[in-house]
Amino acid sequence: MQAVPLLLGVVVVNFLLISLAPGDPVATLLGEYPAPPEYVAQLRREFGLDRPAPVRLALYAWNVVRGELGFSFAYRLPVVTLVAGRLGNTFLLMATALSLAALVGVGLGVAAARRRGSGLDTAATGISLAGFSIPDFWLSQLLVLLFAVFLGWLPAQGIRSVREEYTGLAAVLDAARHLVLPAAALSFRYMALISRLTRASMLEAMSQDFILAARARGLPERLVLLQHGLRNAALPVVTVIGYNFAFVLAGSALVETVFGWPGVGRLLYDAMLQRDTPVLLGVLLMVSATVVVVNLLTDLLYAALDPRVRY
Repeated sequence: MQAVPLLLGVVVVNFLLISLAPGDPVATLLGEYPAPPEYVAQLRREFGLDRPAPVRLALYAWNVVRGELGFSFAYRLPVVTLVAGRLGNTFLLMATALSLAALVGVGLGVAAARRRGSGLDTAATGISLAGFSIPDFWLSQLLVLLFAVFLGWLPAQGIRSVREEYTGLAAVLDAARHLVLPAAALSFRYMALISRLTRASMLEAMSQDFILAARARGLPERLVLLQHGLRNAALPVVTVIGYNFAFVLAGSALVETVFGWPGVGRLLYDAMLQRDTPVLLGVLLMVSATVVVVNLLTDLLYAALDPRVRY
């Protein structure tokens, strides 16, 4: 119930920010073409840009309530159709990147906490610092140069091969090869964050009295580490994964642009360059709705992990 007024507030703020930004969508579409003033005025009327900003805001908010996100200036298609056509590709990239970041990050964090002060712990700390320091777009270009240009192991662009027509399992494997580099580039920062947080949470959990009691009962160290230590250390890790879900969605714009991945992030980047206001508003609203949904799922997952939350 709280999400409804929140999303309406997001619609208003996004509309005002984009409307106040410099630049004219009509001028961007025309480019250097010497269009007559009558044609420019006609385009502004077609796009509804000749109306005052409060009127345009009220019409847009009413359309959003009815489930309509407007019409793209550049693509001449409904925004819902554009976003829906790209959404599957972006969620495939995001799900792969977050799954990779969670699995590797949690595993690395648990191993570093178990061997505190060892070489593995030092290496995990170094990887975390590198993950925080390297920008996504720069890492993407490095991966392209190494694995696509120099070694030639993986493709550098797109979601499927354009020179070959694959079907069935071959098509799935081809898409997986194209997915490796963008997923690795997008997951590296979040893997570093999850690893660092898991290590800190595990060290705190393993110093509690219930861990000593579990060892005193003769439980195997692996069971103590995973069932008692990791489960109690998981809440902040789940929080940061859910919190960063929307950041992955927004941050995928640069990664998708470098790798030519046809997703929502690339659509957002192109809409910025083209001043395609309806597409910008539609993508930003989708990101906001994703934050709300993921936060709700995170709260429900809390109850599954910690009985104290349920009762």
